[in-house]
This record gives sequence, structure tokens and C-alpha cells, in this order.
Amino acid sequence: MSDNGVNGKSARGDILIEVENLVKYFPVRGGLLQRVQAYVRAVDGVSFFVRKGETLGLVGESGCGKTTLGRSILRLIEPTSGEVRFEGKDIIGMRQSELKPMRRNMQIIFQDPFSSLDPRVPIGESIAEGLVIHNIGTKEERQEMVQDALQKVGLYPEHARRYPHEFSGGQRQRIGIARALVLQPKFIVCDEPVSALDVSIQSQVLNLLRRLQDEFGLTYLFIAHNLSVVEHISDRVAVMYLGKMVELASREELFRNPLHPYTLALMSAIPIPDPTVHRERIILKGDVPSPLNPPSGCRFHPRCPVAIDICSQIEPEFDEVSPGHWVACHRVSSAQP
Repeated sequence: MSDNGVNGKSARGDILIEVENLVKYFPVRGGLLQRVQAYVRAVDGVSFFVRKGETLGLVGESGCGKTTLGRSILRLIEPTSGEVRFEGKDIIGMRQSELKPMRRNMQIIFQDPFSSLDPRVPIGESIAEGLVIHNIGTKEERQEMVQDALQKVGLYPEHARRYPHEFSGGQRQRIGIARALVLQPKFIVCDEPVSALDVSIQSQVLNLLRRLQDEFGLTYLFIAHNLSVVEHISDRVAVMYLGKMVELASREELFRNPLHPYTLALMSAIPIPDPTVHRERIILKGDVPSPLNPPSGCRFHPRCPVAIDICSQIEPEFDEVSPGHWVACHRVSSAQP
């Protein structure tokens, strides 16, 4: 492992999650014998770390591999290769029997709060399911834990007897948060938890997540495609494109000084609530290439407005261009002293 800020070796004491060269390929089968004919390169060599108590925002277009990355870290999807260490322990190499007790500390909040809940089961039972699986407490103690979790997310204990269809979208997402919270985890993957909600409800849920983080010392990987949301909740922000990490920096640094052309294009699409302020919109040409057959060199070069010859030939290194600011771009790297 190289000694750099991307894998966290320089500040190992406060690192909760370390991801190194994580890869997830999905086989594409065809023909009479259903042989593997190609691979979808959903996540292709991603490295980063998350410190204890911080929120790392992960942004990018739909289909760039954000959700696959989050689920691979938790082993809800089995990675093809790479390493994921939780508090220094490699969870990729663990057997299921070893992984089970670790899952208490690593939970997920799903994007769709309705489809992630069983419509035939009262929400109290859905929230208590993790407690039952991990054999935590008696039946009466589990009921108390569920009621306590509901109150922490702004719902009432009597809601435990109701079914998912009796709640609004915002309330269902609070139920999803309670289900993750009831096991008292240390790390939560928030997989676009507010994208299906109205704007007014989004702010309530985001404020709830921040309050719970402060109260319980939680660590978040916050996946989103809305940069305004990420700016509100994140401490650092990582930008993904077609399975690769292209930029990583603190929130303040990224929004003050975005360097990668893809990040600049995403920033230009953020609406400004002031009609007197004009922002030059960067319109990317073409469509996102297929992860079945990604472009050679830099994967962004077919759409990049500032691409040069080397971009189509050699994949750029993920370099630290200033303290804590990492970019994978030939133009940016060559411009540094």
C-alpha cells in the first residue's frame, strides 16, 4: 500500500473504513451455454478512506457505479477484487460466520423507502428484524428498542403497529433510518436517501441525519447525484465517473476550486436561487460510454471539452495536486509545479 492520503495510511488512527483498489465486474452471459462474453465494469479500481465521525459525499451521474460501490463495501454485493478494511479488519476475506457480527456496525439506508419495506409486515417488525437476526435482547426489550429508535427519528412509538402504506414518503424514509439505527452501528451507507423526497422534506431528513451523527458519532458514506445536497451534509466529497474516482477533496476545497473537467460540468448544473446571477453552463457532448466497453486512457476524454492527445492513450494517475485534493486528469497534473 502506498503511503498517501487516499488510502489513509498517513492518519490511520482515526480511519474507520479503508477501501483499496476495489473492483466489481458483472459478467454478461450469452449463447446456448450461457458463457461469459463480456463484463460490465461497474467499479474499477477505487481507493479512498472515511474517517470516524465524518461524512464522505459520493457524487456522479446515474450509472457511474456509486450504489454498486456502496453495496460492495458492505458485501451486499460481493466485490470481484480489492480490499475493504473496517477498523483495520479486512472484511472481504471474512467468511459469512465472521462477517455476521461485523454487520451490526455497518448498515445501509436505501434510496426507495417504500420498496425496501415489506408491505405485509408492520414497521415495528421490520425495524426489529436486525435485532432478531443478531439475537439481541428479549421480545420485550426489542420492542422497547424499536420504540426508542422511532422516537429518535421523529415518529411515535404507536407507529410500530402500522403498515408502510399508512405513511408518507418522508415518514417511510425515517422508518428506514430507524431500521439502520436500531443496531447502533458505527458506519452507515446512505444510498441517495433523499432523492425520492420533496425538497421541503429533503431538508428535514438531512437535518435529522446530521443530528443523529452528532448524537451517536456516526460515520456516513452519503451517495447522491445532487451536489447541493452533498454540499449541505458532507465533510469531504468524492466524484465518480464510469466506475473510477476522478476527484476527491474537502467540501470547501471542491466547491471553491473544482479541478477535473467532469466536476466543473457537474458544478455548472447547480441551480442558483438568484435570477440576477448568471452561470456559464458546461454542456457535455455525447452520452456516457458503456461500462461494457469503456474508452481507453481517461474514461472521460470522449466528452471532455479540454481533452488532449494523451487523454485517449494513457489513463491518468489519481494524484494529490494540493494537500487533501486528489485529481485524475492529465491537464491538471501537468499544470502543477
